[in-house]
Amino acid sequence: MGAEIEGDNAEEGVRRGRGVYWLPNLLTTGTLFGGFYAIVASIDGNYQRAGIAVFVAMLFDGLDGRVARWTNTQSDFGKEYDSLCDMVAFGVAPAIMTYQWGVVRAVDYGSFWGRFGWIAAFFYAVAAGLRLARFNSRTAMVSKSHFEGLPSPSAAGTVAGFIWLASDFDLAGLPGLVLAFLISILIGALMVSKFPYWSGKDLNMRGRIPWMYALFIPLIYMLVALAPISLFAFFGIFAISAPIYWVFRKLTHKRREPGVIT
Repeated sequence: MGAEIEGDNAEEGVRRGRGVYWLPNLLTTGTLFGGFYAIVASIDGNYQRAGIAVFVAMLFDGLDGRVARWTNTQSDFGKEYDSLCDMVAFGVAPAIMTYQWGVVRAVDYGSFWGRFGWIAAFFYAVAAGLRLARFNSRTAMVSKSHFEGLPSPSAAGTVAGFIWLASDFDLAGLPGLVLAFLISILIGALMVSKFPYWSGKDLNMRGRIPWMYALFIPLIYMLVALAPISLFAFFGIFAISAPIYWVFRKLTHKRREPGVIT
């Protein structure tokens, strides 16, 4: 009888383990759904919903990895599935948003601007694919505290945030269209760059943190309440922070060269 109970408990543990295993993959599917919905909404011309869907996908993407680590259910399958879903949500969806919002309107100003917009949207998608492939192939070689190149969710937040903002404020003139294309190209280039970006993985969410971090709580509410302006500004500032810091270090390093009297 005791052996039977022990066997039942073991079987229950296996079933429970399998249930926990599917939890991070279910969250990853939420990332895929957000990207898919953003694409459909863009095709329908609803860029507000498309932008919201991309940011919802970012929430799911931030949860699946942490849940997998907390429950010790990391797997090669989950890693590959996460990358495929990220490509849809943070690579294809923002590119489709840029194409649907910008390229169709840019053709009215001449075929050159239509081709330029098409190339800009495709360049962003290619850069996202290269960024994700490099991340997977070099996971064991890079620092855990920093990402090499702009992370694809942050890149998607910048591009999708601008398209959402431009749609709300009707920035469909040629200057607004060109700006959207240039942002897509710039963000794509930052994804495949080697600039270090803070990953946030060194934060211990279970331990004590400085009270100054409590200021992030109202910041989150402000980002949501003032969307899309706040969201585009937040991710845009994060995107350019690494190049600005790199230039700052270069300038200060020259001033501190040996032999220079200060």
